[in-house]
Amino acid sequence: MGIINTSRAAQYHWQETCDGWPLVAQPGLSVKQERMPPGTSEERHFHARARQFFYVLSGVLCIEVGGEMFHLSAQDGIEIAPNTPHQARNDSESDLEFLVISAPGTQDDRVAADAAPQR
Repeated sequence: MGIINTSRAAQYHWQETCDGWPLVAQPGLSVKQERMPPGTSEERHFHARARQFFYVLSGVLCIEVGGEMFHLSAQDGIEIAPNTPHQARNDSESDLEFLVISAPGTQDDRVAADAAPQR
């Protein structure tokens, strides 16, 4: 136990240019800080067990949740229930940084969802 931050956490890469740092990694709880450069997105997916909370630190998070689009700015958050398809995107021209808190953790609990609904 001790102080944790992105300088001390093990950095990982996803979707080629996005970064993440596991701040808490326990079976019942996961807290990650993630960074998405401009124009990036994740695969649309859902979690069968995990409930998630996304909290924006900087930038603008465009996130589709169950067919509805939300735009979150710094200090905005959104909760995502289990079995709810979602997709995070950064449509802006600046980096996006956010926390994603999952309970329980999402290891082995990620299922690809159908393509995003038409807008």
